[in-house]
Amino acid sequence: MRRLFITALLLFGFGFGSIASAQHNGYQTISPPVETQDPSKVEVLEFFWFGCPHCFAFEPTINAWAETKPDHVNFVREAPPLNPRWLPHSQAYYASKVLKVEKEFFEPFFNEIHLRKKQLNDQKSISRFASKLLGIEAELFEKTMNSFEVDMHIRRSMKLAQGAGIRSVPSMLVNGKYMTSGSVAGSNAAVIDVINELVVQENAS
Repeated sequence: MRRLFITALLLFGFGFGSIASAQHNGYQTISPPVETQDPSKVEVLEFFWFGCPHCFAFEPTINAWAETKPDHVNFVREAPPLNPRWLPHSQAYYASKVLKVEKEFFEPFFNEIHLRKKQLNDQKSISRFASKLLGIEAELFEKTMNSFEVDMHIRRSMKLAQGAGIRSVPSMLVNGKYMTSGSVAGSNAAVIDVINELVVQENAS
């Protein structure tokens, strides 16, 4: 029932409006801004989907940036299922967070899909992969995918995506106020330049 409910929520519960702002050089402003997790830091948020080849191609770039980011920057990820068929991957990501195995799960799962071309599009196959990778019971991972905690993560991610007018991934938010992406900035390298510029701006404000 939970899966059916979430699917209905995705199909009918969220309407995505346009970003009410002007286009700037490499980014768009978001009005009103969306909430951030830690107001004491400048937040850089990545919206992604495990099945997205553009997200996979962007990961080395954003990971390299994250390794050298300033301490006053908080880097977070969200996996909103903007399309109902993305839902199992979103549940998998948030299950890994709930089980505190995100770091161990994230890159291998991406690689399994894009490098090894494995079809991991349902809860059973994902849970078997997680069990083999992490040494936990497949039943536990699947149960967590359908848990209340994961449901709440998904609801929040969809609320953030809706508030920011996100329609595609990967997309980046800086401090809940600015959105950039490869298509907006011009390239993955340009995205990093925009992020760095906005981080300096927000830290000084």
